[in-house]
Amino acid sequence: MAAIVLQAVFPQQTQGAERHIAWSVVLLVCGVVTYVTALQRYGTIDAVGAGIAGIGTPLAVAFLLCTVAAVTSAVASSAGILGAMIPLAAPFMAQGGIGASSLAVALALSATVVDATPFSTVGALVVANASQEERQHVYRGLLGWGAVMVITRRW
Repeated sequence: MAAIVLQAVFPQQTQGAERHIAWSVVLLVCGVVTYVTALQRYGTIDAVGAGIAGIGTPLAVAFLLCTVAAVTSAVASSAGILGAMIPLAAPFMAQGGIGASSLAVALALSATVVDATPFSTVGALVVANASQEERQHVYRGLLGWGAVMVITRRW
């Protein structure tokens, strides 16, 4: 909305600005938000959350939730994943096996430590803004970094 207002108010200064927008990043974020909204609307998150809460061992459940957050966030927006994981963990948090704030912080760390993959919002912006000659190198480097973060975050 801000871009539309700026375009309307300053048409000469913003002419051609739309060619510099990283549309792949815009589509990525919009897609993840739409996906998470659909999951919430159709009850998928509640069903999975209830299933996870039924596992019984609090540390195993927390580990599973954090692992899912890390792996999923490596290929999606961390904000979108947190928006899905917190409601997913809500039934488990209500049981009181682990403190709600502790689990929320653990989920946030798990989801954001992999933010530098080329599929996350931040990583996609970095790749989109790299020069054409460096783009493949940056992409591979961020992909490797994300893989290492997913593996090491599990421990």
